[in-house]
Amino acid sequence: MSSSILRPLANSAKMALGRRALATPTNVHPSMLQSVLPATIPAALHLKTGESYHGTSFGSTNSKYGETVFSTSITSYTDSMTDPSYRGQLLVFTSPMIGNYGVPSNAPLPETPGIPFLESEGIQCAGVVVSDVALKYSHYQAIESIHEWCARHDVPGISGVDTRAITTLLRDQGTTLGRLAVGDEAEYVPKAEEYWDPSQDNLIAEVSTKQPYELNPNGKGPKIAILDFGSKANILRSLVKRDARVTVLPWDFDFNAVRDQYDGLFLSNGPGDPTSIMETVHRVTKTINEWNKPIFGICMGHQILGLAAGMETYRMTFGNRGHNQPVLALASSGSIKAGRVYVTSQNHQYAIKLTEDFPEGWAPFFINCNDSSVEGIISTPESGKHIWGVQFHPESAGGPLDTHPMFTDYVQACADKSASGMATSELKVDTHAAAVGASA
Repeated sequence: MSSSILRPLANSAKMALGRRALATPTNVHPSMLQSVLPATIPAALHLKTGESYHGTSFGSTNSKYGETVFSTSITSYTDSMTDPSYRGQLLVFTSPMIGNYGVPSNAPLPETPGIPFLESEGIQCAGVVVSDVALKYSHYQAIESIHEWCARHDVPGISGVDTRAITTLLRDQGTTLGRLAVGDEAEYVPKAEEYWDPSQDNLIAEVSTKQPYELNPNGKGPKIAILDFGSKANILRSLVKRDARVTVLPWDFDFNAVRDQYDGLFLSNGPGDPTSIMETVHRVTKTINEWNKPIFGICMGHQILGLAAGMETYRMTFGNRGHNQPVLALASSGSIKAGRVYVTSQNHQYAIKLTEDFPEGWAPFFINCNDSSVEGIISTPESGKHIWGVQFHPESAGGPLDTHPMFTDYVQACADKSASGMATSELKVDTHAAAVGASA
């Protein structure tokens, strides 16, 4: 529906409400009762490499620095913008229109209390760059426009720029530091030393939980600990929906001090460089060497596993961000079948190096069909371990669900290990009782 049609509807509804001549209409979407457009304010995206793109502001009127990246996803912009892995980044959407279905309430669903509806409590990216922002929205779950949402979270946006040109530039030269400038600041081009590099900060510490907390404590499934490097909410949902009892721990928590209380360890996604938290890497190495229960890592968690196992990571040119990344399975495990290509959702700048000789006890699990980057690692049967790491997001909110059954595989492995441990414990008790009886 065009804005020329919406504007009379909005105006007539407001006039009726002002005169109190009519009752509040029940069949008009709330978006039609709101102002159509924000004030027109100039904005610009300045890149450290010298390029500038001028357009119109939406959202916050405060200027922000960040790392300019692009995403090829064509849906779920609300989930991408709330993904903690985008912390400190100026997010360029290649999809030409963003905002057409508005923004839903972020309140937890009744079946998953304590977990926000979107991927975190608020917007995580530093700014948003779009070709055409939809300031009028239409969706039965929407409660506000993307403009209102960004303004409320102090996140600036720019519309009316050529995102195809920006994406081509970033693809060729790689992710680039930038500034999204608004209003009078739009004309000022920052000096090279003024640009802020978010990778120099410990972004994981910013987005991780500050205190441990529990989800689904009365569940019947296995007890799983999550090291939170910036976990997406849908990871938590995916575990809780399988009735796992989940404890979320801060990124620098010493899991080895409490590991015997749990049936499995999960390493979440997160922003930044995995080598920025080497103390955690060393603790995970200790866990791998001394603990024989299942471990699953996603995205940042996958990279932490690789470093802990003795592999190397590197910074990719422009990373992989989007809901359409094909990966080839090199090994079979649970629901994953070797030789099959799976379409996955991804958001990462760093990756594990592919080498001819993996460390002993490890093997490549997935490889990217586009750039041959390592998309997964797995412990070998000879190692006696049950460890998986994937660079993509099996929980994919939004995106394809090809690999979502991996959560079922993992929770079942934890449950099996728990049952095996209980059986062993009972056997020891019975053996001890028999010995006592014999001596009597």
